[in-house]
Amino acid sequence: MSAGSASVCVVDELVERVDDQDRVLGMVVSRRQAIQEGWLHRVAVTVCRDERGRILVHRRSEQVSRFPGHYEVEVGGAANVGESYEQAAARELAEELGIRALPRLLFRFINRSGISPHWLGVHEAVVPDAVVPDPDEVAWHGWLTEPELGSALLEWRFTPDSHEAFSRYLAFRTAPNEQL
Repeated sequence: MSAGSASVCVVDELVERVDDQDRVLGMVVSRRQAIQEGWLHRVAVTVCRDERGRILVHRRSEQVSRFPGHYEVEVGGAANVGESYEQAAARELAEELGIRALPRLLFRFINRSGISPHWLGVHEAVVPDAVVPDPDEVAWHGWLTEPELGSALLEWRFTPDSHEAFSRYLAFRTAPNEQL
């Protein structure tokens, strides 16, 4: 497909199917098919904080295929074949925000909100204030305090993953000795 003088190629990601215990089943499928069939696969996201504790929030570009124009509390995407949650989270931070960071996996759960069920690995990373978002992925970004984010979650149109992941993230941060 051609857009002006630029050529646009849409390639579907390949993911591994996993079971309800997050074990790889040895089947590689397109993410599109996993979503259509409701097959479990892995998605890695990172809640980004700055040195002052503010949380990065962004609005998805209108050109993305899933939830265009929605706000998100986390940065992430599907884990590619053979990638760990941590590797996928680090790759997504580099692709979407132009930063190199080592996100820390906090917990994972089967997320049934959104367009299909998937295992969601939720990470945290302290990142620099000066991020350089990919304009094809991110239309706007800003840093919010937790109270500001609480208000925004009620007023703005966020992705379903944002609501579920962030509520669990807050619970994780206040729970003693939480385990994966």
